[in-house]
Amino acid sequence: MTDKSKEAQRDLLTRLDNRSAVIGIVGLGYVGQPLMLRYAEVGYCVLGFDISKGLVEQLNAGVSPIEHIDDSRISEAIKSGFVATTDFTRIGEVDAVILCVPTPLNKHREPDLSYVISTCEQIGPYLCEGQVVVLESTTYPGTTKEEIVPRLERGGLKVGETVFAVYSPEREDPGNINFTTSTIPKVVGGHTPACLQVGMALYDQAIDQLVPVSSTEAAEMTKLLENIHRAVNIGLVNEMKIVADRMGIDIFEVIDAAKTKPFGFTAYYPGPGLGGHCIPIDPFYLTWKAREFGLHTRFIELAGEVNRAMPEYVIAKLIGGLNARGKSVKGSKIMILGIAYKKNVDDMRESPSVEVMELVRDLGGDLSYADPHVPVFPRMREHHFDLSATPLTPETLAEQDVVILTTDHDAFDYDMIAHHAPLIIDARGIFRDLADHIIRA
Repeated sequence: MTDKSKEAQRDLLTRLDNRSAVIGIVGLGYVGQPLMLRYAEVGYCVLGFDISKGLVEQLNAGVSPIEHIDDSRISEAIKSGFVATTDFTRIGEVDAVILCVPTPLNKHREPDLSYVISTCEQIGPYLCEGQVVVLESTTYPGTTKEEIVPRLERGGLKVGETVFAVYSPEREDPGNINFTTSTIPKVVGGHTPACLQVGMALYDQAIDQLVPVSSTEAAEMTKLLENIHRAVNIGLVNEMKIVADRMGIDIFEVIDAAKTKPFGFTAYYPGPGLGGHCIPIDPFYLTWKAREFGLHTRFIELAGEVNRAMPEYVIAKLIGGLNARGKSVKGSKIMILGIAYKKNVDDMRESPSVEVMELVRDLGGDLSYADPHVPVFPRMREHHFDLSATPLTPETLAEQDVVILTTDHDAFDYDMIAHHAPLIIDARGIFRDLADHIIRA
């Protein structure tokens, strides 16, 4: 590094350490908002960027569209200097640029880095010396090195000297009251040792525990391992559920018994499929990248096949239950209970409930849903239903031919559901005392 580069790094480290640095967060969704709030809470000025004008206006008015983030926290952040904008020319005003943009799969179940790449193209002309750019979005090993770094250097900047590149995977768990942005340990990998030093300084003021690793590739792989671990084990227990059901064994009783072992076993629970922005997607980022090295990740892909088949398994149970009552799916009134991807949140990303809904619709079912966290079916990239939530009452339950429990919100009155629903397809194992009108799926 030249003397000028060393001075730029020292100045940035000083601003990060004394909290005079301006933090820029690109993408103000489920990851970006909690991170913004944390930096505002500890005294940084935060400038938020998003391409959604509506979202920016909401946040600047002190309103969060995310259910588990209280509006009062947004208002407090505004008092601390937070401003949201769609004007990416203001990137030059910040010291740190943290990218929290989506990394979905395309229709071929291959990584879609279009949001990451387009964001880099947007910010590129406005980057300047002495800034650090961090990618938090889940991705395959090599993304930072192969996609981010070259774009940062197009304008003459040198990564590791005049600008710094870091990968630090988000670990948000929406709705989990036991862990917050500050208490979840943060993995940090830098493109160079100087980049790592800057990345550590950036997060040190806001996160309780940092976990440095040797490279951005190691940090990228860490996030994939975490979620592939879960995907594989959920795939295992989903397959065990099918086997146990065929044998007349209650898989939930088996799991409860197995988890009494104080070592060597971690309880995972079956369901209607995988949801959320990580677990259904992350394994395919690694399997795609592995092919570049001539490797076929058979174990991971098999788990993915099992998990993707779960909505069809639920529908098979639905068809069997209705047939036993002399009815078909076509024309039957079918209510989906819970359409968020997990309990007690309003997050719809990759929700398996939506796949179940589409299968019911394709079979001609008269579809409705109840979800206290999702009053109106939201606009989604690949799915659409012109539906609003039906109030869950004894009368609305009794009107149905069948209800399918796909998301086990705590707000549901399960005693009322069991008493008034004519037929229940339970994909979450909530109803442990099975009756003639309750079918485990």
